[in-house]
Amino acid sequence: MTAIAPRVNRRPWVAALRSAPAGQATIPFYLLFGTILTLNAIGLVMVLSVSSVTSLYVGQSTWFTFQRQLVWCMGGLVALVFVMRTDYRQWKKYANAAVALTMLLLVAVLVPGIGTTANGATRWIYFGPISFQPSELAKLAMVLFAAAWLANKAGEERNARTTIRPVLVICCIMCGFILLQPNLGTAVVIVVIAFAALFMAGVPLLPLTGWSLLSGGAAALAAWGSGYRRDRVTSMLDPWSDPLDTGWQTIQSRVGIASGGPSGVGLGESRIKWGFLPEAQTDFIFAVLAEEMGWLGAMFVIGLFAGFVICGIWVALNAPDRFGQVLATGITVWVGAQAFVNIAAVVGVLPITGVPLPFLSVGGSALLTSMVATGMLLNIARQIRVKP
Repeated sequence: MTAIAPRVNRRPWVAALRSAPAGQATIPFYLLFGTILTLNAIGLVMVLSVSSVTSLYVGQSTWFTFQRQLVWCMGGLVALVFVMRTDYRQWKKYANAAVALTMLLLVAVLVPGIGTTANGATRWIYFGPISFQPSELAKLAMVLFAAAWLANKAGEERNARTTIRPVLVICCIMCGFILLQPNLGTAVVIVVIAFAALFMAGVPLLPLTGWSLLSGGAAALAAWGSGYRRDRVTSMLDPWSDPLDTGWQTIQSRVGIASGGPSGVGLGESRIKWGFLPEAQTDFIFAVLAEEMGWLGAMFVIGLFAGFVICGIWVALNAPDRFGQVLATGITVWVGAQAFVNIAAVVGVLPITGVPLPFLSVGGSALLTSMVATGMLLNIARQIRVKP
């Protein structure tokens, strides 16, 4: 009788989807998962509301941008589920490869004929009909590299040569290329991710504070040393000094938020999206949301981001190992810092930086990388140390 050879699974990703990793789903896991889905749903509604107008202006179908964003959202959801059900430790070995790929793409985007320029910035690479922003991948690469490197250097926290310097060198190289695009907002987010990872890894506060002050000074010089960035700072301080140019976006954003009142003017009824507010579907989608849903809706969205940060910090503090702790911290700070910078710029308490609002703003590469990162966070949440 001939023995039947066991069937070999040639698709490991199928096994990853069929079997959950060790551990158990916890309340923070469900809260994080629900928060991410809710933010995506709100984002799709707002994208449909805003993009129907902007698409009409350029002669496209009113559904065009929404359909593209929906495809990216569905793809991001598939990626999130796959990553969520793959042991987060598996990604540690790809940290260096992610950094190398990111560096290559950051260089490529600056090469004439490869990178695409829009509104004075060269940030996109087109693959046929699909555009990709390498600076979004840089956030994920920075998180992975910092977590993997610092996990391997456990016990060497006080040795700046083996902890702080390597992380900050990679961070500075990435930010240098990103500033050439130019994209100061994303560079600031990446720096914040790096310092959050170093802090969670146990690097002493004194050298960390010194490097933080140095980085803050460099960011201030970069902002004040460029004409258009300096104009954004002055327009933030006094938008009415140039209401028809540098202060226009801030003024219109505030008008929209004020017009919304407590309950809003109603979904689809925004006025500022009708050509008054530039970049309404990307950087300033929160202003349209506040106008249509009122400050109650705006506070609900802010509460979702606050809940995400609280749950993410809890997961980081209870992660099974050092790699998981630093990785969860970096992802949580990434989403939280980016949301803070975007909303603060929309309400006029920070200069306009061009940073999108996570899960809500139009942008496929930003949404996809955010979903992949939060998938890793959800996997860590499934494996946290549950105390008896």
